[in-house]
Amino acid sequence: MQGFRAAAVQMRSGLDVAANVAAAEALVRQAAAQGASYVLTPEMTTILDRDRKRLLASISAEDDDPSLKRFQTLAAELGIYLHIGSMAIKLDADSVANRAFLIGPDGVIQSRYDKIHMYDVDLGNGESYRESRLYRPGGAAVVADLPWLRLGLTVCYDIRFSQLYRALAKTGAAMIAVPAAFTQTTGEAHWHILLRARAIETGSYIIAAAQGGHHEDGRETFGHSMIVDPWGRILAEAEREPGIIVADIDPAMSETTRARIPVLANERSFSAPAAATIEA
Repeated sequence: MQGFRAAAVQMRSGLDVAANVAAAEALVRQAAAQGASYVLTPEMTTILDRDRKRLLASISAEDDDPSLKRFQTLAAELGIYLHIGSMAIKLDADSVANRAFLIGPDGVIQSRYDKIHMYDVDLGNGESYRESRLYRPGGAAVVADLPWLRLGLTVCYDIRFSQLYRALAKTGAAMIAVPAAFTQTTGEAHWHILLRARAIETGSYIIAAAQGGHHEDGRETFGHSMIVDPWGRILAEAEREPGIIVADIDPAMSETTRARIPVLANERSFSAPAAATIEA
């Protein structure tokens, strides 16, 4: 099975959509110049903004989004598979999709994925996130067939839900994308562990393109974009600054790893105990 070179783009997206798109384009071009035929950008590539009113005023519906059209043109110009990890796409006056797009070398959108799991949390250090107040969650897992292997699509918080990754792997996904904007707090604690665990338990390559640094909307993201092989080894890793990482992907390694540790094939159904009832 033929191998290929993959790249993950790390960004520090702000409030200016045009500036973010220009920054993404420059990094995608850099990745293509280094031989990458598949390039992944992070979650919220085109804008990172927690202010509801300001975000809604800055984004467009999919059919009208000039950023998406520019990325389609870029993919066709470079002849690459360009995976925009996610963009904020307006669904109506009050709701938004956190949507990933896989664009083929012909510039045509091949797959879309709306982030399923919403990050609703109070972190205890003053940071609070309520994605479900603005974003409409997706309801379907998505895979896409590249020339070299099958790709599973996820976004950020999805990484904590191992059942999604197992389902993607059981459909034959040998590489799973994790575009993200992990917070500094949770990233320091869990990012490396989660990415390596998802690779090991599914026998898949994990490619994670992250946001990193202090953003204009006040949030702090962890960075550390990574490419992990099916054995759990980190092939490439960024730090916090914008840039790219690349690694050569051998699709046969996923097959070899799954044959060596056949957790997908050895899975068995089981009955679960009833949930505990706590007396008031």
